[in-house]
Order: sequence, then structure tokens, then C-alpha cells
Amino acid sequence: MKPSLQAGARTEFSFRVPATKTVPYLYPEAREFQLMPTVFATGFMVGLMEWTCLHILEEHLDQGEGSLGVHINVSHVAATVPGQTVTVEAECTKVAGRRIFFHVKAHDGIDLIGEGEHERVVVDWEKFEQRVNGKAKLARLSPITRGTG
Repeated sequence: MKPSLQAGARTEFSFRVPATKTVPYLYPEAREFQLMPTVFATGFMVGLMEWTCLHILEEHLDQGEGSLGVHINVSHVAATVPGQTVTVEAECTKVAGRRIFFHVKAHDGIDLIGEGEHERVVVDWEKFEQRVNGKAKLARLSPITRGTG
């Protein structure tokens, strides 16, 4: 990781919520989720918060590096309906070696919908994949791959 990342780095990211990011889509195989209202799912809100933090990190990573979310502690205090736009504000609050800490806040244009803390660890993808593929081999499963996007 480059030394350019400092506490205080911040960004904002907006996302219009489609119906496919509502509770029934979180685990379509879970009957319990199918019975719930079609509002923005907490799991997707967390993913949007992580995505926003990734935007802060991207210019500070060296070739072959990425980051993994290792801790999240956020509230989800208001419902958001499909079609609303959620804006996440993220700020890097601390850099401790490979561990990066963030404060995140999400708003849907009417309500604050969530807020809290997120932590990520910067990793060398090749080393990470070797460790995980060792685990996959022990479990007699196929090796993992990274997306090509």
C-alpha cells in the first residue's frame, strides 16, 4: 500500500436502489425473507458502505493488492424504498499498517438510514488466494478465482 492514504480521506457515493436490492432478494431461497417487505436490505446497505470505502482505497493500493472487509458495526434505522437514492459518506479515520478504519453514514434523501464503523485489511491477492485455495483443497472443493471485472 502506498503511504499516500491518510486519516481524513473521504468520499461520497450515491446509488439508486433497484427492487433487486430489497429484502426478498437477499437470500431468495429463504422463505422468511420472501415474507418481508420490499425495502432496501441491511445486507445490501452494508455492501454499499463497503463499496464506498473501496473507492477511497483504490488509488492508494499497489499493483496486485486489494482489501477485505474484516469488521462492520453499523445501525440500520430507517427503511428505504426501491427508486430512492442512497448516498453513503465514508471517511478514513485511521491507518494502522495494513488495517484501515472508516466511519460510514448512509442517507436516502429523507432519512439517515445507517451509520457506523468499518474496518478493512489490505492484502496481496496472490498470497490470499494461495491460503484460501489451500483451504479449498483440504475441503475437497474447487479453487477460488477473482472476478475479471
